[in-house]
Amino acid sequence: MSQNAIPAPDVAGRIAAQTLAKRGADYASEVRRLLDAALELIRSNGTSARPRVADIVAAAGLSNDAFYRHFPSKDALVAALVEDGTERLASYLAHQMGKEVEPAGQIRRWMEGVLSQAEGDIAATTLAVLWNGSGVAAGSRPDAASAVGALLVEPLRRLGSAHPRLDASLVAHAALGKMSEYLATGGGPAPGEVEHMVELFLRGAAPPGVS
Repeated sequence: MSQNAIPAPDVAGRIAAQTLAKRGADYASEVRRLLDAALELIRSNGTSARPRVADIVAAAGLSNDAFYRHFPSKDALVAALVEDGTERLASYLAHQMGKEVEPAGQIRRWMEGVLSQAEGDIAATTLAVLWNGSGVAAGSRPDAASAVGALLVEPLRRLGSAHPRLDASLVAHAALGKMSEYLATGGGPAPGEVEHMVELFLRGAAPPGVS
């Protein structure tokens, strides 16, 4: 073959890539079906019982082989479900914060969004997911505080915080802890509580004279 000749297309590589792409889409669909089925069962069972792998597989309309193709254990699926919920919450909080221009308003929106998870219909689902997640080994559970707390770093920096990342972590842990307390007692924030928490965190994070 001369140096100027055009190399023949790699037909084998192209077909293999197409097969992998299709398989990837099929696998993503399987995972989503398993996650959605697990969430629905967890929501239905509440804190009375944890769903079995057999229950999840049946609800998803898949096989045991499909389950274990993606998850080594039920705990791994529950950890993924908690992670999925955390990502959804972070996306929701970012959307709510985007409605405000000033950093104090963004932090207020963030706090309201976090604590809203302990109110109304969503409270039962949140409690059930967290209850199931409590059975997963600590090192396998996603760090929800880091994921949602990261959204606070920039607003806190704009407010003048000398340690915005540390302050964001402290606020996130406190807010999620309070949310868990509300869930455990079966009641949401009392009137004025959210505003009080926001003002408390703003006073602690911002230098004197900054509001």
